[in-house]
Amino acid sequence: MNNNSKHKSNLTEIRGVKQPKNINKIKLKRSVQPSINEFVNQIKKGNITYLSKAITLVESTNLKHKKKASSIINACLPFANKSIRIGITGVPGVGKSTFIESLGKLLSEKGKKIAVLAIDPSSSINKGSILGDKTRMEELVKNKNVFIRPSPSGDSLGGVARKTRETIILCEAAGFDTIFIETVG
Repeated sequence: MNNNSKHKSNLTEIRGVKQPKNINKIKLKRSVQPSINEFVNQIKKGNITYLSKAITLVESTNLKHKKKASSIINACLPFANKSIRIGITGVPGVGKSTFIESLGKLLSEKGKKIAVLAIDPSSSINKGSILGDKTRMEELVKNKNVFIRPSPSGDSLGGVARKTRETIILCEAAGFDTIFIETVG
């Protein structure tokens, strides 16, 4: 409603007024994207938040995200290839998540830093994915030396997600020395 209407109201529109910075501080923080160097430095320190954000960039189909993700991966490459990579596959319900949880707990008790990359099947109809593997590893998910990242398989075949290799590189740069890759099943 504008000021020239015949209807009397206390509501008015004021054009060009920006929201003060002290309102909605969380929104202001979200709009700031970290630089590539900041991503790489934080990943090398083992910062899980930055690792998760970088994996999200890697999995994104947005062109801007792809360019940034490529730069982050290239910067992390010198810190990769220093982990034991273990692929776990099997039919649905065979106990892949249970096995990973048992072995993961044993290895973490021995001082290992573990990353679990759980690939979940995506629906061919709506492309959605439940991403429920994390809920099946109740004890492991509480461990501070363990990082569990569920990812949708999308339209890729072969049991792993399209960007699993790149995700492994980021996890290795973050200091994880044992990486489990749980396939679709």
